[in-house]
Amino acid sequence: MVGLALCIACAGHAQSVKLTSNQILELLSGKTVVGSWSGKDYRQYFDEDGSTTFLGKDNNKIIGKWKVDQNTDELKSVLYEDQEWEAWYVMEYTKDYYWVSKTTPPTQFEIENGKKLIWEKDK
Repeated sequence: MVGLALCIACAGHAQSVKLTSNQILELLSGKTVVGSWSGKDYRQYFDEDGSTTFLGKDNNKIIGKWKVDQNTDELKSVLYEDQEWEAWYVMEYTKDYYWVSKTTPPTQFEIENGKKLIWEKDK
């Protein structure tokens, strides 16, 4: 019974944390995000100059822009000039990172240092 109570207490301490604007900048600047969106694998590089390059597994490359809103602690990005900026919270939960918005469920991603927009061959 005591063991069960300890497990429940430990599990209760794990909670998601919304990253601040400075943490988002540190996490993404000069790095590549790797993930899957709606079942499609992607890589996205966040250049320190505010440009971003999105690469799908089909090698379709899209160049866009990104910034961090200091007032709302949101990542904002736009991939097509005719679209509006989209806003995302960046959350951390048990050392994993997630995109979160008002319209989509949390979507996990990983971080790779540097610009890594090449897909390795499937083994």
